[in-house]
Amino acid sequence: MEQIIATVRGFEGALVVAPEPDGDFPEIAWGDAFFYYAPDGRIPRTTQPYGTIVTKDYPDDSASDLDPPGRWRVNVHVGRTALPELLAGRYDLAAADVVLPHPVYGPLGWICVVNPGERTTGTVVRLLREAHEAARARAARRRS
Repeated sequence: MEQIIATVRGFEGALVVAPEPDGDFPEIAWGDAFFYYAPDGRIPRTTQPYGTIVTKDYPDDSASDLDPPGRWRVNVHVGRTALPELLAGRYDLAAADVVLPHPVYGPLGWICVVNPGERTTGTVVRLLREAHEAARARAARRRS
């Protein structure tokens, strides 16, 4: 998890928000990470993150079984058109080191990987870089 966060922090204009206790974020977000394109270092008010890491089940998102110790999930917005090439077959949404549709936001173009490992870390980093570049391009279009 730290390797992925460090990699995203290295993207030009990236902002990684990692809520902790005593901050401005609700307790449920503590320990998670949210990835934005934000060259000014401020959380964008009008856009969602392009990627996240979650470390626990959320009330309406428990199919990945993230509550046991050591389990976490990276989520990346890849767009609806990219989903078919990344996904195939039936899914065990709790499987580790497999590219899966996001259990809640898959229909909106999100994929996820529980505990990325040898098989998927390279793919996850590539997809995060592509999502970051797409967020950068959207920001440039909004400015012009």
